Amino acid sequence: MHAPDYARPVLIFLIRHAHADSGEPDEARALSDRGRREARKLADALSQHANPPVLVLTSPLLRARQTAEEIAHATSAELRTEPALGPGATLDALRETIGGETRAVAVVCHQPDCSEIAVSATGTDPGFSPGGMAELRLEA
Repeated sequence: MHAPDYARPVLIFLIRHAHADSGEPDEARALSDRGRREARKLADALSQHANPPVLVLTSPLLRARQTAEEIAHATSAELRTEPALGPGATLDALRETIGGETRAVAVVCHQPDCSEIAVSATGTDPGFSPGGMAELRLEA
């Protein structure tokens, strides 16, 4: 006998936004040329994944949105901006934004939040360089 569908773990691609130029205000910092290349490389990799995201959730900050837009475009996923994924995001906030989604989800946020979410979910920090990603499985 198998577990009911609602108990099936959801595949989460937890992503730190790609490299951004420095500047003020922080919310308006855009991806650098390097960051745009990182975002495209990440988007291409996710589009080739056996289980690509069908939904991309992103922090409202520009650099995260730009990273998420590349992913959504490459994977044909729905893109949604979520204020709860801005700086200070937590595992609880992530679970709430995912809601009842049972298909793969890409989540673009910031450091140190990515590391803290990964530690809360798995007990380990895989490390998140700009454009870095970890695959997590969370109970729906």
